[in-house]
Amino acid sequence: MTAWTIREARPDDVAAIHARIVDLAVYEREPEAVTGTAADLHDALFREAPAVFCHVAELDGEVVGIALWYLTYSTWEGHHGIHLEDLYVMPEHRGTRIGLGLLRTLAGICAACGYRRLEWSVLTWNQPSIDFYEAIGARPQEEWMTYRLDGEALTGFAA
Repeated sequence: MTAWTIREARPDDVAAIHARIVDLAVYEREPEAVTGTAADLHDALFREAPAVFCHVAELDGEVVGIALWYLTYSTWEGHHGIHLEDLYVMPEHRGTRIGLGLLRTLAGICAACGYRRLEWSVLTWNQPSIDFYEAIGARPQEEWMTYRLDGEALTGFAA
């Protein structure tokens, strides 16, 4: 087996990145929740001033893992951070340190750019991921709850 590499996503990776997003949605038991298209993803990642970024893990020419992220800002610290929206490694490549490599890449970006935080969310039932995150020193932010306003609630509130 050839060694995997991690690199910034390129436009020709979009279909594979979108496929990994769908794979993640299936794993998270919500495949119908993916309504964004590969074209939407391409526009988000490769517009003139993108607000979303992606690194891929590639093995033998195949995208086997992704880390899709965006910048955040802490008003209290006065510095940016990274929010990891999606981290996914294909099941047959888990345990090969690809997920660790993707996270280390983002941590390296934080260190190089002076960003103070690398944050993400995990479903409460996803114990394998929770164990992995805690093994690298990440800790849950138990004093915070995530809220979401979307769909009809968002439209109604905006009106």
